[in-house]
Amino acid sequence: MSRISVLFILFLAQLVVIILRLFYLQVISAESLKVAAARQHNFELHLSANRGQIKTSDDRILVMNQPAYLVYAKPNEISDPRKFTESIGQILTLNLPEFMPHLSDRNRYWLPLARDVDPQTADELIDLGLDSIGIEKESVRFYPEASMAAQVLGFVGSDTLGNRQGYFGLEGYYDRELRGHDGYLRQEKDVHGNPILIGGINRIAPVDGRNLITYLDRTVQYIVEEKLKDGIKKYGAKEGIVIVMNPQSGGILSMASYPSYEPASFRNFDEHLYKNPAVSSFYEPGSTFKVLVMSAAVNEGLVKPEQKINESGPVNIGPYSIRTWDNKYHGLISMTDVLVHSSNVGMVYVGRQLGIKRLLYYLHDFGFGDITSIDLQEESSPDMRPDQEWKEIDMATASFGQGIAVTPIQMITAVSAIASGGWLVEPRVVKAIEELDGTMVNIKPERKRQVIKPATAAILTEMMVAAVERGESKWPRAKGYRVAGKTGTAQIPVAGHYDATKTIASFVGFAPADNPRFVILVLLREPTTSPWGSETAAPLFFSIANELFTYYAIPPD
Repeated sequence: MSRISVLFILFLAQLVVIILRLFYLQVISAESLKVAAARQHNFELHLSANRGQIKTSDDRILVMNQPAYLVYAKPNEISDPRKFTESIGQILTLNLPEFMPHLSDRNRYWLPLARDVDPQTADELIDLGLDSIGIEKESVRFYPEASMAAQVLGFVGSDTLGNRQGYFGLEGYYDRELRGHDGYLRQEKDVHGNPILIGGINRIAPVDGRNLITYLDRTVQYIVEEKLKDGIKKYGAKEGIVIVMNPQSGGILSMASYPSYEPASFRNFDEHLYKNPAVSSFYEPGSTFKVLVMSAAVNEGLVKPEQKINESGPVNIGPYSIRTWDNKYHGLISMTDVLVHSSNVGMVYVGRQLGIKRLLYYLHDFGFGDITSIDLQEESSPDMRPDQEWKEIDMATASFGQGIAVTPIQMITAVSAIASGGWLVEPRVVKAIEELDGTMVNIKPERKRQVIKPATAAILTEMMVAAVERGESKWPRAKGYRVAGKTGTAQIPVAGHYDATKTIASFVGFAPADNPRFVILVLLREPTTSPWGSETAAPLFFSIANELFTYYAIPPD
């Protein structure tokens, strides 16, 4: 082979190599090279949206924002993720198994590492001189009223990727409305990493979250929380719940539980306090349940207020003997007096008149066995025993509120149906959503269904007024105001039996009776000064109601 032939073959071989290299660079690796070029010549800045505020109906801010610092990584600029974490690990504590896969993602521009960072820590990170770390100002939640309505509000934490996330209460339920949409700024940079003023800019502005306007009244919430704390201490109870509701709109004017926590420092409190027991805890309602069973029987025309029965002794059902709560018997008593004396024996008669099928129909119609759909995250509902499994003893005990579990929000919602002329109204915390331009989007109250006739509601109201005015206990009632209400005392089931020393004491009622402005449910768990709702929950109810008469300037009847 001649020298020219050898040179020609070598030339062709080099040409093939060049063509293959160009094909590799321009076709096979084109996209990755574009990304690499973009990394060298562009930078991206994350723009955080401001989370929406939460306000009371009287325009007091319960949750707002205040400035802090966000620390984020730029994985596309990190060549050695492990060395990067070692550098910043002396200042920030990171969950390496969680973050390492994301720090190794060279196609990612932004990864949040820490929020709510104080200025000193931010300065220490800046002093590291790492181009692959970024720090920007952002807003964090601030609570002007500290712990007020904490379990209603919820809190804002971070998800597994460090992004802001609302948890529990309103923050969790309305997270999408509150969070808004983050934006970003992409701009070309020179070899030193400085922005090129005449270079290309791509900016997507953040869209702030919307504000929530609640039915909560700041003054009413303050009154309720202070009264509840005092009541817990006075009666030696383990826990307490108070709900104040507008029976016409279903609006929650106040909702308080004790003990509670502070949303600003939620990590310092036990996690069980995050859940709102007013919408998630189960209890047996006891005698407060009697007004609902009685309303069903009256609505069906099975009993009348003046109708009398003979309460001469216990009622026996199989091996069970049902007595009055105080072992006293009154002979001939009216249906009204069954509520006045809170007679378990009388209520068994009422339950029998209804029968299992009709009783269950009304219990479901009043909303038991299902959530109320209140706009708070983590609402739950106890399961009701399947209809076919109910026996006569189950019907008998349910007629006076034992052997059946409810939540506080279910109970007050059901009783509100009596106060609202028979309508079951969906409870709501938020009354309007405020758009960015100030426009208010009102949330219309939802009447679910008419459970009892208006005439029945009027009859039950008078029977409940009698229970308050002619009951054996005399409470500190404001003069000139008619209150409809009922006490409740239920033993707590423990290991398959009831513990007589541990009770749930409660009172539910509404006022003024002729034109109800509010319904109040008071619940005390295991009071130690007295097990009876009439001696613990009822005085607390009237203490709150009397304050509301003054605050709302409600004239006497």
